[in-house]
Amino acid sequence: MAFSFNFSPIGIVRSPFKTKDDIPLERNAAPNGFDDVKGKIEIFEEFSAGLKDIDEFSHLIVIFAFHQAGEGKLLSQPPFDDRLRGAFASRSPHRPNPLGMTIVRLRGRNGNTLKISGLDMIEGTPVLDIKPYTRKDRKPDIKTGWMEKYEK
Repeated sequence: MAFSFNFSPIGIVRSPFKTKDDIPLERNAAPNGFDDVKGKIEIFEEFSAGLKDIDEFSHLIVIFAFHQAGEGKLLSQPPFDDRLRGAFASRSPHRPNPLGMTIVRLRGRNGNTLKISGLDMIEGTPVLDIKPYTRKDRKPDIKTGWMEKYEK
């Protein structure tokens, strides 16, 4: 059974990373990754009412489009690993549906602009949705599979 969805961005990312090649690969494996990288998410005016009360949260889940990922692949080799991994067992941008998800720290808000840190997206990334990160999102006793050896 096939479904089709059409999404329109609610905003756009302003990032110090201008292209995907600007993102240091070693940050993907580092425990603190992108925590110190600051940027902004500009929410389009027609969606600004949706920002009501967002200031009360410290972290946000950002769902975005990998707009420069190219063709989707079911197998790819992560930059810090020597084996092919399945798309659904990796964080590769080369996916059947080029959707990304990240968690950022909300540093402040100025009108329709969210000041964030923990940014791992490139300039101009289309933002599809934002959700508050809550205690419900933290899971105890997780297993991180093949990535565990890189997270130490």
